[in-house]
Formats: sequence, structure tokens, C-alpha cells
Amino acid sequence: MSQIVALPSLPLSKPANPGPLGLLGFGLTTCALSAVNAGLLPHEAVAAIVPLAFSFGGIAQLIAGVLEFRIGNTFGGVAFTSYGLFWWWFALLNWTIGAGWLKAPPAIAAATILLLWGVLTFLLWIVTFRLNKAVFSVFLLLWITFFLLSAGDFGYGTGKLGGYFGLLTGIDAMLVAFIEVLNATANRVVIPLGDPIIN
Repeated sequence: MSQIVALPSLPLSKPANPGPLGLLGFGLTTCALSAVNAGLLPHEAVAAIVPLAFSFGGIAQLIAGVLEFRIGNTFGGVAFTSYGLFWWWFALLNWTIGAGWLKAPPAIAAATILLLWGVLTFLLWIVTFRLNKAVFSVFLLLWITFFLLSAGDFGYGTGKLGGYFGLLTGIDAMLVAFIEVLNATANRVVIPLGDPIIN
């Protein structure tokens, strides 16, 4: 009779943190579009940003969001999938208008949608009071950006300022991603992300 030989169990590897991927996809794409909104790049540059929004801003964040759900991080899953699909909305809107499939919507329509995204981001920002201060700062800058861009499309002349806040938001997100990758690679806290405001 054959005997069953017990094989030594292999140690389970710690799952990687998908957060930096999502933050980089969000941050880099946000910087690119915000440079247009701030007037640092011409509006024609949007044609180069649309594929970036589909790929790094959209798909990368969707991947990060799904992985966040798999490891039980509800906030990360909701945030990354939501903003990944925001970039798909932006890219599809510009693509379909550029192809002549849809007429350009009135500014008030874009203003309303940006306002709704600002409200959503403000609500998620409240949740970040229980997360680290680095993520808190990204969402703080982001809801301000959305409200400024929305007000600009409503005719209050704040769009360019919203572009500069968007640049700050994108840079902040990429810095947080860098810190998370650095800490994970060093297997220790090299740069702290800051304790939550509410424990």
C-alpha cells in the first residue's frame, strides 16, 4: 500500500499593496489634464491625454480597485474603481465628441457632473479622517479641485485655479505612491504617512 507523504508547506507570501498603482494612475493623469486646465498646455493636448485616461488613469485604477476589494479594503476598492471610471467617462466624452458622434454638451452639463464628483469626493474625504494623513491630503485637494472646476464651468472664472489645484492633487498622489512603494520595498517605515486624525 502506498504511503501518503506529507509535503512541507510553503510560506504564504504577503499580498502586494495595489494602492500605489492606483495612486500613480490617478496622479499622473490628473497632472496631465490639470496642465491644460491651468493653461500650461494648449487645449489641443487633450488629444494626447484621452489615451492616457483610458489606459493609466482608467485601466490601472480599475485593476487597483479590484485588487483592493480582493484584500478587503472597501475604501480603496470604491475609490480606485470610481475614479478609474471617471477617467473613462472623460475619455469617452472627448472621443465621441471628437469623432462627431455626439454634440458637445453645454458648459452647465459638465459643471453639474463635476459638482457631483466634488460632492462624492467630499464624502470620501470625510472617511479619510480615519485613514493616514497622506490619503487625507489627496482627497482634500481633490474635492477643492472639483468644486473650482465646476464653478469655472458655471461661469465664475475659477477653472484656471482649479487646474493648479489639480496639479497639486496629482503631485500629492504620486508622492504618496512613492512613499508607499519605498516603505514596502524597504520592508519598514522610511517615511511615515501620518497617523489618522480620528482613530
